[in-house]
Amino acid sequence: MLRINELLAREEGKTLEFKRDCSSLEPIVRTVIAFANTAGGCILIGIRDQSKELVGVEDPTSDESRLCNAFSDMISPQMIPDINVVSYRGLSLLLISVPHLSGPYYLRSVGLEQGAYIRLGSSNRAADTDMLEELKRQAENRSYDETPLLEMNSEQIRFRAASELFIKQGKSIDMNKLAIMGTLQIIGERFVPSIGGILLFGLNKESLFPDAKIKCARFKGKMSTEFLDNLETGAGLINAVDIAIAFIRRHTSQGLKIGSTAHRVIPEYPEIAIREAVINAIVHTDYAIKGMSIRVGIYDDRIEITNPGSLPFGISMEHIFSGISKLRNRVIGRVFHELGLIEQWGTGISRIRETCHIANLPEPRFEELGTSFRVTLYTDSAPRVSTRSWELQLVEYLRIHQEISSKQAADLWRISQRGARTKLRVLIEDKIITKIATNPYDPKTVYVLQSGI
Repeated sequence: MLRINELLAREEGKTLEFKRDCSSLEPIVRTVIAFANTAGGCILIGIRDQSKELVGVEDPTSDESRLCNAFSDMISPQMIPDINVVSYRGLSLLLISVPHLSGPYYLRSVGLEQGAYIRLGSSNRAADTDMLEELKRQAENRSYDETPLLEMNSEQIRFRAASELFIKQGKSIDMNKLAIMGTLQIIGERFVPSIGGILLFGLNKESLFPDAKIKCARFKGKMSTEFLDNLETGAGLINAVDIAIAFIRRHTSQGLKIGSTAHRVIPEYPEIAIREAVINAIVHTDYAIKGMSIRVGIYDDRIEITNPGSLPFGISMEHIFSGISKLRNRVIGRVFHELGLIEQWGTGISRIRETCHIANLPEPRFEELGTSFRVTLYTDSAPRVSTRSWELQLVEYLRIHQEISSKQAADLWRISQRGARTKLRVLIEDKIITKIATNPYDPKTVYVLQSGI
């Protein structure tokens, strides 16, 4: 029961979908394909997807058999998700659990080029050519930046510039070391640069990858309507880190903490959080996407750092908050690690959150926006959500008891049941709690915390 409560407490998204019934099988099959290709997920059948009203499944055994046959007949390569009949509050529901798998998976009837789907937000989207290539690379266990550029030679790598960066870290490099890191590939008897090598140290980086740059802007106020200053850097990715951070530092304030023996400068945003966010954007950008660049937007109340590319296939928002990560660009990641720009894999998000918490700043925001990923850091002057005492009381109750009825809420708040229902509606609108009911007048209606609260 707790598993169903947890799912109902969430909204539809990258890894969750609700379905009323199995009357139309192809949309369910498309969702299974999208989940398998993207980050896995669950489909809960017997729920109205807008209201989350529980309606149940009339003949779960028959529907389960139909689903199994549909998955077997319609999906290629062969893949059978886990299907369970779940009894919940006197109703039968179907829970389909789909793992993330190396495909690409697609509708057999239309073929790979048109029948592969990925998950973006709460919708399924046909994979375009670039997405298909990424899915194929994933199946082959290689990253885009490892791709060798066969028509080029090792002289396209700025070896002296690379060497100077490593000398600063007390390290030396040669052609073999560059090959080990993947910036060069050994093809036959010659060295050729990889895409990652060109992005990091390439002589012709800007002409070969014109979108691989960082665009910085300081906007007036809190909107993107007028900017006060801007900068665009097409420098190698390592130098771009310091250029972007210097721009942010120049356009954010520095406070002064007076001590008994010394004064200390306090930046508006924690330096560690800014550096981690910028490096995270560079290392995890999908450089195969054309027409998009990394963007840094500075406003009066926040900084937005946006990179092309949603989370890598196989990774969801739940994963990154629990410290699970997947490196999209292995060559860039290895070089950044060797140069001390990345200390430990998978700790960037937690370090951003931790340093903002220590600085008593609002919680940073992490979002997948279509085919982009954004980190937003807020200033201390950013408005915080005012928490009502009765809201805190209910949240604390739900963290202990998992669910509450309107009568129990009335008793908790010592008000009438009608008054309790009014407050519960406010919390539903504020996305604090979720209502679980079989119909609008269900006497067994309960309320649970939304996921993440």
